[in-house]
Amino acid sequence: MKRLLFVFMMVLLVVSILAANILFSSGFFRDIKPKMEGKITASINLPGVEDIAISREDHFLVLSSDDRAARRDSISTKGGLFLINLKDPELTPIPISQHIKLTLNPHGISMIKTDSSTYMILVINHVEDQHSVEKFNLYGDSLVHLESITDPLFNSPNDLVAISEDEFYLTNDHKYRTGFNRILEDYLGMSLSNVIGYNDGKATEVASEIAYANGINYDQESNLLFVASTRAFRVKVYQRRADGTLNYQEDIKVKTGVDNIEIDEDGKLWIACHPNLLMFASYAKGKSEIAPSEIITIDYRGIGDYELKSIFVNEGEVVSGSSVAIPFENQVFIGNVMDDHVTVWER
Repeated sequence: MKRLLFVFMMVLLVVSILAANILFSSGFFRDIKPKMEGKITASINLPGVEDIAISREDHFLVLSSDDRAARRDSISTKGGLFLINLKDPELTPIPISQHIKLTLNPHGISMIKTDSSTYMILVINHVEDQHSVEKFNLYGDSLVHLESITDPLFNSPNDLVAISEDEFYLTNDHKYRTGFNRILEDYLGMSLSNVIGYNDGKATEVASEIAYANGINYDQESNLLFVASTRAFRVKVYQRRADGTLNYQEDIKVKTGVDNIEIDEDGKLWIACHPNLLMFASYAKGKSEIAPSEIITIDYRGIGDYELKSIFVNEGEVVSGSSVAIPFENQVFIGNVMDDHVTVWER
């Protein structure tokens, strides 16, 4: 009897420690104190704009829209890509992928200029259990599909960053797609996800042991690759070698669930975040009406030399589940995973 009682108490202790770890490490006990200088000036009616790419040179945005809330509720819907002319005071989204004979449920996107009038766009696409990277050329508002790229290493792709017309890096946010192991990744924060490098038709693993690898971006001037580790509340920093492999530099502890990473014209990182991951998970499943959002900036100057600021915090009534923040002049375009609009914040 005493032995059974001892075993029971030990099991209870282990379960309690695990539960406490999940709650503390996911931001459950964080006090969400709203913070926002300036005002909200517009709401752009597009659902599930999880990621946005910008051309500051030519003054436009490309938005990745997928009505995940509708698909979650078994409502038929079609995702797509949209363009917004930043000189348009109405910020009207223009559909650019409606003629493409391809099912698009777009996720992370990346865009680079390839000549004086052409941009290449890469889009992570999820169609049921199939994952691909779709490659497009954009001329003005004319989108041309070039190819679908697949590889067994694209296990659970989330975001990507284009380096050139033939090279990109991609994050897998999980190692396991389903089952108990995926639950362990989500709730225990097991560091099993990775970064895949793709160059001239070949994919290789270039970074591993990441807890939910999410947003990714590359600063060409500093030759640094930044990867969001959502579950660990960290931004991982790598130096890119000439052969495309990565040299780990450091982790930046940010105390929030980092999502997509953008880089402004001054080299500063802008990251939309989920400060409470359990509330976000409940919201994404349709069990909660809202989830908190946060935007942080990181002015990164070198190993151990950076300035981290939290500049926008909202309980969810303005924007829930923020996933991307794109600054342009005095405006910030805030996308999200599940909401039905993009929020425009004027600082």
